[in-house]
Amino acid sequence: MLSSDLVFLRPLEADDLDFLYALENDPAVWGVSDTLAPVSRHTLRQYLDNAGADFHEVRQLRLVLCAQATREPVGTVDIFDFDPLHQRAGVGIMVLGQFRRRGYARAALDLLVTYAWQVLRLHQIYCTISILNRSSVRLFKTSGFTKIGVRREWLRTAEGWQDVVEMQRLLSPA
Repeated sequence: MLSSDLVFLRPLEADDLDFLYALENDPAVWGVSDTLAPVSRHTLRQYLDNAGADFHEVRQLRLVLCAQATREPVGTVDIFDFDPLHQRAGVGIMVLGQFRRRGYARAALDLLVTYAWQVLRLHQIYCTISILNRSSVRLFKTSGFTKIGVRREWLRTAEGWQDVVEMQRLLSPA
């Protein structure tokens, strides 16, 4: 279920430390991950030690996005802010710069949507995207997400305040 011809999603492993260190310490993605400073290896090691916690307890899940051809990690997908009563959660995808525009994010999002519906039994998933991140807005739109609103001046960046697009997808049988 968490595999396609192009990618597969897997749980975090202890040996993902270097990969996560590179991903979390890329200043180009800090604006979308609410990060202001580099993350230490020690902090990431502690995070990895607890990454296997039950989804229903911690209400979040991070999976490693790997290229099927090389088995190499190229990014992560996240399910967060899980609300069991209303059966919804936020989703996010981060792909390392050198692996973007290869279809990995789209393939991963397709897998994530199926997993959210069939395994987690979610009713809906949503995302928040900088209005300037046109490729991400296009990715979610082509994956069946609908724009439901804009939050004005939601993200503070070095260039000033940015609006974000709120998108959601109601899940149903395929």
